[in-house]
Amino acid sequence: MNTPPIYLDHQASTPLDERVLETMLPFFTREYGNPSSPHTCGRTAARAIRTARRQVTDLVGAKNELEIVFTSGATEANHLAILGAALAVRPHGGHIVTTAIEHKAVLAACQRLVDHHGYTLTRVSVDGHGRVHPADIAAVLTPHTVLVSVMHANNEIGTLQRLAAIAEITAPRGILLHTDAAQSAGCGLLDVAELGVDLASLSAHKLHGPKGIGALYVRGDTRITAQQTGGGQERGLRAGTPNVPAIVGFGAAAHLITTDATPPTTRIRALRDRLQARATLRLSVGRTTTDTDVDQAADLITRTAHTLMPTPANAA
Repeated sequence: MNTPPIYLDHQASTPLDERVLETMLPFFTREYGNPSSPHTCGRTAARAIRTARRQVTDLVGAKNELEIVFTSGATEANHLAILGAALAVRPHGGHIVTTAIEHKAVLAACQRLVDHHGYTLTRVSVDGHGRVHPADIAAVLTPHTVLVSVMHANNEIGTLQRLAAIAEITAPRGILLHTDAAQSAGCGLLDVAELGVDLASLSAHKLHGPKGIGALYVRGDTRITAQQTGGGQERGLRAGTPNVPAIVGFGAAAHLITTDATPPTTRIRALRDRLQARATLRLSVGRTTTDTDVDQAADLITRTAHTLMPTPANAA
């Protein structure tokens, strides 16, 4: 009998939620209209996209649903943000700042500005916890700096960067702040207003949505030069017939997060505590201990640990 593997790589990709799939299915079969078409089928598809856009808006805490631009994923969103925003401000010879731990998509977009548009690039190092210090960002800014790109949550060790503190440095100087938030949005940790970012990249398959769809949050009147032109979709920022089923799925996945009675972080923390307790017991008492013994001890340890946790000062 083959035992199915236990999947522990949700940072790479998450399984599609069955409720999300159910929401998507009609748009593969019955509701097949092009959302740019003025007839009934097209208007139905357009309404579905508007609903999904509102759902993603709610997920990230944006003020206006028009601040959400759908893309094919976080990689495209990163390129649109970095290339599009930088070139809109300074077509040639600017300066950009990022960190040494960014996703390859971010680093590649930055390098493209260097190779083809005469930009200079500074990569800021991180400390032993994978954290970039805002003071280190401030130290490398120049009068030619147009954009800073710092990931929100690290995809390997989970470190959250102090984006709000970085925004306090960049905003007064008129420097745009972009974040690759693909890893944090699915945990309900992303609030663009609170963090003060101008641009944020998202990916649906990191939050139990479908692959092949993402989005870029673009704050207010932030100027962007489109990297893909044609039919004028997505306010002219990303041409191409929208992938309606995937967009609907993205919206559904976002809605599940914002309406879940138990925040994702609470559920994940409980699973982590249980896993750590079981692993510790296995190592300390040996392999002859039964699973029932380990379960009972793990429950006791996690319950005791939670009672010892300090109560936040603003808790009721």
